[in-house]
Amino acid sequence: MGAKRKPGPAGAVVIAVVSAVAAAGLFGCSNSRPEPRTPSHPARHGASYFTGLPARSGPVLAVKIDNVGPARPHTGLGAADIVYIEQVESGQSRILAIFSSRLPETVGPVRSARETDIDLLRQFGRPALAYSGSQSALRPLIEAAPLVALPHGDAPQAYVRDLGRAAPHNLYLLPARALAAAPDADTAGDIGFRFGAAPAGGRQVNEHTVRYPAARFTFNWSDTQKRWLVVMDGAAARTTDGGQLGAPTVVVQNVDIHPSRFKDRWGSVSPYTETVGSGTALVLRDGKSHDARWSRPTAASGTTFTTPAGQPLNFAPGQVWVVLTAR
Repeated sequence: MGAKRKPGPAGAVVIAVVSAVAAAGLFGCSNSRPEPRTPSHPARHGASYFTGLPARSGPVLAVKIDNVGPARPHTGLGAADIVYIEQVESGQSRILAIFSSRLPETVGPVRSARETDIDLLRQFGRPALAYSGSQSALRPLIEAAPLVALPHGDAPQAYVRDLGRAAPHNLYLLPARALAAAPDADTAGDIGFRFGAAPAGGRQVNEHTVRYPAARFTFNWSDTQKRWLVVMDGAAARTTDGGQLGAPTVVVQNVDIHPSRFKDRWGSVSPYTETVGSGTALVLRDGKSHDARWSRPTAASGTTFTTPAGQPLNFAPGQVWVVLTAR
């Protein structure tokens, strides 16, 4: 498999990977669409379990992505099925992007994994996880976890450096090569998401902001684009290959966040985000906010979202952002 490098917008590396997977960028599609009137189970409609859009299930690739100022703009993030936002050291945020329906040519910049990722990814079966590395004390847990670990050191052929950016914000993943190195990664399965018509009620809202100790996300509803446009730390979140980021559905999931037993190289304690259990959430779709409850009984279970009355709460078909924030 050959690759050709050339400078991309804002200094990002654009990779043209010569392979059938990268050329297509898709795992296929179907003309079937989710039933709009009832909670939709994607498997019954030839649709993605993660977006509700027509697709054939492909292997699951999770990528840990840097999200401090020097790491922006991102590359490839618009092609993700699900975008998780997590808190890391010093109150900053980091992204865990889930790809299955579509593969961009390049994703990044890639950064290190955290303990939170291990339990969060259990609901995806045995996915591939691409990351730059991890704290040495965390490595045994990652190696024992039900995932295909693809750190930079173990799969160097799947990564490139953008010499136009300063380290450590210049490592990029070639997803097609990453999945070639992970032939045993599980294909997408049911993780609890349902897609279809919005629930009754809800509150009309044009903007919603989520704050971390040292990061801020604002989601602005665009009636013309029918999605929530993403603003990070006061600036529009743009990509080098797809314009401004945005999603039809944003989930603000209220969780417990507490110190873990791990520290980064500077001695800062890594926070751990509890994604097993239950709690409240806010679901943003169609220019409205809906109160919700989430439930994930075990690490191997999917996460379901329901109305306060206990009915499944449908997401709007398309990319889903899940912002994990402290209760």
